Order: sequence, then C-alpha cells, then structure tokens
Amino acid sequence: MKVLVTGAGGFIGSHLTEALVERNHDVRAFVFYNSLNSWGWLDDLPKDIRGRLDVFAGDIRDPHGVHTAMQGCDAVLHLAALIGIPYSYHSPDTYIDTNIKGTVNVLQAARALGLKRVIHTSTSEVYGTARSVPIDEDHVLQGQSPYSATKIGADQLALSFHKSFGLPVVVVRPFNTYGPRQSARAVIPAIVTQIATGQRKIRLGAISPTRDFSYVLDTVAGFIAALESQAGTGEVVNLGSNHEISIRDTASLIAEIMRAHVDVESEDERIRPAASEVERLCADNRKAKKLFGWEPAYGGLEGFKRGLEETIMWFTDPANLARYKADLYNV
Repeated sequence: MKVLVTGAGGFIGSHLTEALVERNHDVRAFVFYNSLNSWGWLDDLPKDIRGRLDVFAGDIRDPHGVHTAMQGCDAVLHLAALIGIPYSYHSPDTYIDTNIKGTVNVLQAARALGLKRVIHTSTSEVYGTARSVPIDEDHVLQGQSPYSATKIGADQLALSFHKSFGLPVVVVRPFNTYGPRQSARAVIPAIVTQIATGQRKIRLGAISPTRDFSYVLDTVAGFIAALESQAGTGEVVNLGSNHEISIRDTASLIAEIMRAHVDVESEDERIRPAASEVERLCADNRKAKKLFGWEPAYGGLEGFKRGLEETIMWFTDPANLARYKADLYNV
C-alpha cells in the first residue's frame, strides 16, 4: 500500500514510519514544515530507511496541504497532534486548531480521495480517571484537560465520518506509550534523564496515579495490525498492556535498573489541577486481540522491565541524552 503517516517526525510516528518501510510499504511521511528542513526524529533513522521515504513538509492545519499530501495514497495513519497536557491549560486554542481541525482536514481529504483505510489515533486520556478497570472501549469519555477534550472531539469526528459517509475509519486508542525518542514532557524520560545526569532528587508531578505503560514497539505493532486488517472498521480499539503501575513505583523500578538511590519529590508546578488529574488507567486489550490478533510483546511487569531497559539504554547514550534538558521542567 501507499501509506501516508501524519506526525511522522514525532515519537510514535517515527517508529511507525520506520517499521512500515521495513515491511515494504510505500510510505509518504507528513512532517511539520520548518525553515531548517528538519524531519524531526526521521533525521535519525538509518540512511537506507530515509532513502525509501517520500517526505512531505506541511501543516496539518492546512486543508490544501493535507489534501495534496494524501493524493495517490491508499491509506492514512493520522498521528499528528499536540499532546502536552500542561501546555493545553494555557494554550487550548492551538489544540483545537491542531487536534480537531487537523483531524477534519484528514477526514475530508480521505473522503474526497476515496482512501481504503483511515487509522485515527486516540489516547487513553479520553477515559479520564477510570470508573471501572480494566478500561474497555465502552468506558465513559471524560474530558479532564483541554488536551483530552480535543482528542474526544477528534475521535467523535472520525467516527461520525464513518457513520455519515461510510469512511473506513478505525480509531486506535494507545495507552501510555514510552520508549526511545519520547518527549521530555513524559514521565519516564523525565525520570531517566534526571538520574542519567546525576540528579538524585527526582522532581515529578503527582506520584500516586497509576498508568498502563506500553512499549513503543508494541504500539507500532498495533497500528500496523489495524492497517493491514480488514476488521475493525467503525470501531474504537485499545492498545494497552493490561498492566497497572503507579508513578512512584515506576520511578523506583527505573532507579533500580539504573542502580541509583533516589528520592522522589512532587513539585507544585508539575502537578495538574486536582480535578484534571487522571488518577487511574489500566487497559482492557481483548478487543485488539480479537479483531487484529495483536497482543503486547512487552506485557506485564517483566515486559515493562524489558521495555524500560531498552529505553534507558537509548536515553543514556551520551549523544541522545545531550538532546534533553533534564534540569528544566518541560511544559
């Protein structure tokens, strides 16, 4: 298939783009236009992978550019989004433009061009604090931050295009993905980079909430399974490990792997407003197994440890670590 990946220069997008090329898909990578001609994390891919990419620089908020990028494609994997929750508190308008209007642009172009498969990326944040666990796809949606509210809106638009126009949409809902290349805003890179730069008082936000962490290679495998399947059209599908762990215990586990003795403290500036904090997430991933035959290779505590070891190895490489400002709080 000729496949368009939006958000291809980002964390998950770059891993997905790399994996699609390795599976011999014809990939067009939509990256955010900038004057430096940076392709984001795609610049770090092996030369033979980069050489097989068709890179399109544009802006997901521009409907004409999105339509142009999608021409000649059979499918689109839509990952482009603003994802930082703290940043959404003071700049919500940008999230509406990117996450909602950007998604409409993708849906409109896919409809006009008759694409055979549209994979739209959701997030576990749309569930808010779990009312029941494990969280299945019928769990109530709760917009506890402007970010999650815009993702709920984008998800519903995607599903509405399936119901209204028969667009072959699948909504893939990853839980907390982690791994090499992840943003410093995320909790696991925040912990790893602080320890790796010699800090022993690790500054975090709330440490009691629990998360279902999914290694990026598992998330990528889920996207590809959804893309290559004929099942799941018009459906929402969770991608999660079905394993729950607190932020406090995650920090302890990372410190153990890195052989460091640390103290963890919560900083006020890193803590979300009380009603906005998602206190508990744990995925029910049975639907993905049923529809796509997908299951996490890094599931459970042992799988989480293996994923952390690979993540730590990448972040502690001096060349990679130098990209991160571990002494600063990244909003």
